[in-house]
Amino acid sequence: MKGEEKMRFVIQRVSESTVKVDGEVIGQIGKGFMVLIGVSDSDTKETADKMVKKMLGLRIFEDEQGKTNLSLDTVGGGLLLISQFTLYANCKKGNRPSFIEAGGPEMAEEMYQYIIDRCSEQVEVVEHGRFGTDMKVSLTNDGPFTIILDSDQL
Repeated sequence: MKGEEKMRFVIQRVSESTVKVDGEVIGQIGKGFMVLIGVSDSDTKETADKMVKKMLGLRIFEDEQGKTNLSLDTVGGGLLLISQFTLYANCKKGNRPSFIEAGGPEMAEEMYQYIIDRCSEQVEVVEHGRFGTDMKVSLTNDGPFTIILDSDQL
């Protein structure tokens, strides 16, 4: 372990979101969460399980009174999961970010796939990007509403 690394999810409540690779749509959802996922070398399946449980339990959709009181499941929302090692950008020295705190590619891809699989067990619509490729992600952030989950804060 390198110390302070942790799994990170940047969750955006969306009315729609799409991911393209080489101009082709490979994932698309309507209402739901577009989630950027960052993995460090110190993360485990247990960490991923906690993060998925917390994310799926978030009550950030509005009820009839306009209060953020409904979960993804309650509103029948989907997930678009995107791997993003740049969530580990360290900008302390100079102007060129360092990404050494991000998980190694083999381990990170395995963890990303594990998260996709766990979410697919609980959510009807789970779409995802393609690990290690240049992706173009578009979304309509509903609110806007964005939450950052760090595993060391759960």
